[in-house]
Amino acid sequence: MNRVTNYLSEVWSELRKATWPWDPKERGFARYKELTDATAVVFVAMLLLAAFTGIFDLVLRNFFQAFTQ
Repeated sequence: MNRVTNYLSEVWSELRKATWPWDPKERGFARYKELTDATAVVFVAMLLLAAFTGIFDLVLRNFFQAFTQ
């Protein structure tokens, strides 16, 4: 049990040293503005990547089907 308590206290100590992507003085959703903005950027980037991959796949499929028929 002593090892678990020691481990948890060390984890808590390290978490206090971490830099978090929000301002601790803010309240509500404004506190997580940087986090939500970064999430939105990643989501849009993934949508663009999926669209690019899908279009590229469609073009290549049609290109190779033109030669095989």
